[in-house]
Amino acid sequence: MRPLNPPGKLLSDFENFLLLERGLSSHTLESYCTDAIHLFEFLQERNIPLTDTDTDTLHQFLCTLHDLGISPRSQARILSGIRAFFRFLRLEGYMESDPCELLEAPRFGRVLPDVLSVEDIDAMILALDPDKEETPRNHAIIETLYGSGLRVSELVELRMSRTNLDEGYVIIIGKGNKQRLVPLSPEAIRLIKDYLPIREKLKIKSDSKDILFLNRRGGMMTRVMVFYIIRDLAKEAGIIKKVSPHTLRHSFATHLLEGGANLRAIQEMLGHESISTTEIYIHLDRSRLRSELLEHHPHYK
Repeated sequence: MRPLNPPGKLLSDFENFLLLERGLSSHTLESYCTDAIHLFEFLQERNIPLTDTDTDTLHQFLCTLHDLGISPRSQARILSGIRAFFRFLRLEGYMESDPCELLEAPRFGRVLPDVLSVEDIDAMILALDPDKEETPRNHAIIETLYGSGLRVSELVELRMSRTNLDEGYVIIIGKGNKQRLVPLSPEAIRLIKDYLPIREKLKIKSDSKDILFLNRRGGMMTRVMVFYIIRDLAKEAGIIKKVSPHTLRHSFATHLLEGGANLRAIQEMLGHESISTTEIYIHLDRSRLRSELLEHHPHYK
């Protein structure tokens, strides 16, 4: 069995293999190489050598994608890239067997929501009525949900005191009272700033003074209200899929992953693990997570 080349050289050889042996399009070739990079990241975090990868390890990798909210269709496409990668390793003599031969996609107990395309998101934004008073708020809500991957419960509980528009991030208190840092897109920052003067004109209730997004009576919005806003906009945009705030969260994760973002960064932004919120860590983590979004999220480009 041949000794493994460094990851960079191995990926370069894999790319040449795909180009010469299979004649794939440039888009598919790039996607397959990105899939291999995601696998490298997954294995590195768990200290698993590539040559020790077995079927169970690959099942864990697929389950991680599921936990991130990656759509079944995207999971299947990523699995195609992983199969091609291990076929390359076996044919080139780096591995004696192919762990994908017995691999089946895990059977998930629940169906994930549909994932919207970037065009779908843009169509929903275009469907906003510029004459309605709530449109600046609703536009900011859509961009914050899709641009930062928040849960709807986290969105309605967003605090002014935990929002730093100058630095471009919010502190989220998620499930289990865990704190995490989430970057805001430049567009979300602009839209929130446009909404704030409108918010200041409301007669804000005493228990909602620190809440960012308010209803017209100056109180905290309900999750159901946000659901209806998203559902109705999708209908206005002519989107047939069943769309909810959670659809935007899954779209956020799927588009980031397909764009090549780091799995670990996506996990942190979705709130699957708590992070420290000390000043120095916030500074370092904000820079790293923001760079992932700027490079890989469609609305950050």
